This record gives sequence, C-alpha cells and structure tokens, in this order.
Amino acid sequence: MTVGVGLVGFGLAGRVLHAPLIAASGMEIVGVVTRQAEAVKSSFPAAEALSDLDELLRMPRVDLVVIATPNRLHATQSIAALRAGKHVVIDKPMTLSSSDADEIIAAAAGSGHQLAVFQNRRWDSDFLTLRRVLAAGTLGELASFEANWDRFRPAVADRWREHPEEGGGILYDLGPHLVDQALCLFGLPDWLQADVFAQRAGAVVDDAFEIRMGVGRLRITLRSRSLVPDNALRYRLHGTLGSLTKIGMDVQEAQLRSGMSPLGAEFGLEPRSQWAQLVIASSGETTEVPPERGDWLAFYRSVRASIEHGAPLAVPDGEAGRQVVRIIEAARRSSDEGRRIYLLE
Repeated sequence: MTVGVGLVGFGLAGRVLHAPLIAASGMEIVGVVTRQAEAVKSSFPAAEALSDLDELLRMPRVDLVVIATPNRLHATQSIAALRAGKHVVIDKPMTLSSSDADEIIAAAAGSGHQLAVFQNRRWDSDFLTLRRVLAAGTLGELASFEANWDRFRPAVADRWREHPEEGGGILYDLGPHLVDQALCLFGLPDWLQADVFAQRAGAVVDDAFEIRMGVGRLRITLRSRSLVPDNALRYRLHGTLGSLTKIGMDVQEAQLRSGMSPLGAEFGLEPRSQWAQLVIASSGETTEVPPERGDWLAFYRSVRASIEHGAPLAVPDGEAGRQVVRIIEAARRSSDEGRRIYLLE
C-alpha cells in the first residue's frame, strides 16, 4: 500500500500545485481539510473532505500531512501533525518566525518523523541550468548575481496574501523562493541590506522588496515588485569570463494551472524563446544555453522514497526553511532600521 496523504487546504497551492505532484509521485490523497468538498470529490473521488485538522489526524490511513494553508497557520498545524505521528510537508514559508521554526524542528525530532519544506523552485528549469553553468566554471569567478521575480498586478486583490494578519505580503510569498535559491548557490551571506515596501494604492502589506547581500567579493541582489509591466528579466549573472542573462518564468506552474500532468512529455520543458543567453568576455560572442528540464516532481518523489525506504530527503529536516525565515526576518529589520545587517550579529 502506498503512502496515504492528508492535504490541509485546497486553494491554489493545495489544489493546483501540491495535489497533482502528490498524485503523480505515486502517493494517494486520502483526506483533504477544506470547505470545498465538491471540488475535492471532483478531483479525488476516493478522498474524504474534512472540516478540520483533528479529523484528518485521526485517520490511520494518513501517513503524510501536507500543509497548504495561510502562512500564520503553518506552525500550529505542522506541530500538531508531527505530534500526532505524521510525516509533514509545509508549503513555503516554513513559518513566520525563526522561533516558531525552532519549535517545528524540535517537534519533528521528538516525533521521529520526517519534516520537509516545499521549496519546489530548486527544480525550476532555469535554476537547474544556472547551477550547471556555475558548476562548469563557464562564467569564471562570479562577481554579481541578480534574481528578479517581477509582476504587473496594479490592483490589490481580496485574498489572504494581501492581509497582514494572515502573514501576507510579497516578501513572505515570493521571498522564500528567491532566498532559498541564493542560499543553495552561495550559502549564508556575510551581510544583507534590504528595502521592503508597498507601492500600490490601498496596499496594507508589502508588495515589493529588494535585498542586497554580500558573500566575500560577490554581490547578490534579490528583487520582486508588483508594478513592472516589462517583467521578463529573471536572472543576470556576471563573472570574470562571461555573463548570463535569462528571461521568462519557469513553465511548470503555468502547466499545472492549465491541467497538464506532471508526467506529461512536455512538462518542465521551456520554450526556446526563454533560453538563457551566454556572452563570452574574451570574444563578445553570444550563444544560447540549452536548459535543463524542470522537475518539481523530484520533491515529492524524494518525500515518498524517504517515508517508504528511509532515503535522504531532498529538502531535509526543516533547517533550510529556518534559514530562509531567518534571512527574511533580517531583511525586515534592515528595512525598518535603514542599515546593513551582519548575519553573525
């Protein structure tokens, strides 16, 4: 019998992102905590639609609980699931404070069950391609790394991500992806300086940020804004041997939204119009960089293998999620105080 999964939340994250990947990994969704009972029955007829988390945790068939709820609920729900003897996956961000992250990690250690944070953007096509290029030394010694995730959303929507009491704001929405990718590539920075702000009329949470970080001589910029009509630029890297520029977002979210199966032949394949451009410093020559295939499914395949066979998790034990939260806390403090924050403070 395969791993039984209880999904908490059936909004965009739970229904569109997590559920198809869980099913494609060979695990079975057996219960969903949601008010959208009809939507659950339509997508997963064998799953029970439940009214609260306690009902789900009492189900013996549930081995793994996936938390896909508003950010403010992540800590209490994941700790409850771990204490009930369930493995846990938490949608990013892990939680809203590093102290809460410590409690979650302690609960996992005490329970002896697996804990993982859904950092799916580690398996974006373009990020996998960047890692390959950097590992090959094609750019030489890297001097600057810029990651952008801009959008054009001039109107403030009526959704939980726009409300501070739910843990909303773009820093906690898109920030965990950009920060996690930077940590994967370069480790913990020496320092950071951030500007976290709101620009749209009626906004009550941040809708833009810029985080600058230093690792030795390397300078890193992570940026996200909501008022950028020309929002194609994704990455720009400069090194002693060349430069790399990448436009366009990874296609996997759009493919899942369209209903494409993660097992489909085209899943994760970027169009040629989005291929990265490499400039060789010595010649000025520009060439296309064939991309890696995006593979968000690797996350849930890793979770399944860990539960069934004790294999190492691809995103293990919550510590990476805690480091992301720590960076976000430091970015808020830097913005509030108008100064550079040294991470060893």
